[in-house]
Amino acid sequence: MNLVYLQTFCVIARCGSFTQAAMELDYAQSSVTTQIQKLEDEYGVVLFERHGKGMALTQAGKVLLGYATNILQLYEESKEIITHQTVGTMTIGTIETLAAFFLPPFLQRFRQMHPSMNLLLQPGNEATLIQAVREGEYDTGFLLDELCTDPDLYCVPIREEELVIIAHPKHKICARSTVTINDLAKETLILTEDGCTYRAMLLRALQQNGISYQLSFECGSLEAIKQCVIYSLGIALLPRMTVNSEVEQGQVIAMPFACPHPKFYTQLIYRKKKWVSRALQDFIGLFEEVGKNRI
Repeated sequence: MNLVYLQTFCVIARCGSFTQAAMELDYAQSSVTTQIQKLEDEYGVVLFERHGKGMALTQAGKVLLGYATNILQLYEESKEIITHQTVGTMTIGTIETLAAFFLPPFLQRFRQMHPSMNLLLQPGNEATLIQAVREGEYDTGFLLDELCTDPDLYCVPIREEELVIIAHPKHKICARSTVTINDLAKETLILTEDGCTYRAMLLRALQQNGISYQLSFECGSLEAIKQCVIYSLGIALLPRMTVNSEVEQGQVIAMPFACPHPKFYTQLIYRKKKWVSRALQDFIGLFEEVGKNRI
């Protein structure tokens, strides 16, 4: 059934005239007549009968009017929900670093914009996040890596992230204003989990420069890594944003890592072929605005 026919039917019922309905809908009167004829053929009943100078609903027409009104109302509600996507669940893939130290203020702003939307954060490393976004499992994902160049994905650069070496304030390396790859020779390192992009960069640089080191711990928890540094169990490479609090409290010293390496960016990715709802547009827009001012 064509919903346009039901809309025309409802307007005629309200106006009581084919002519007035045609003027209101900006249709030719013959088009209005044809639509009602098709509707009557579909139901096999007469919907209007002439009443004086106007048209009145038959009994069958009165029954259909109730259903038609409800159908059109449901249609409008469905358009509002589907087009603007103001309710539902948005699935966001992210690494722990960004979930803990970057995303919360933006999630709060988005919740204020769309209070009925549920946000589901899914943790993972960059490789698994890219795959999940590419396959449509996640609506969007956040990476801390070199800029994503996957041909199936849009990438929104948000900001460049500085990587720092952190150490206990009494560690000898703190005498340096910056730390080079050679300064890490024979140092005891605390590493993030396998699959972490900046861990991979560090290990690659150590290998390429023939730097030997001692491994103290490997840990997937940033908080655990920082506590290990605080307790003088080694030094670690982390994004500066993750250690600001400990630096301010004097628990660790953070020194820029002066090693030639590709730039690392916090970035948002989403699938090129994905239908972008109004809510997702607003979500992406929050980070596009930051990126314009930072990149």
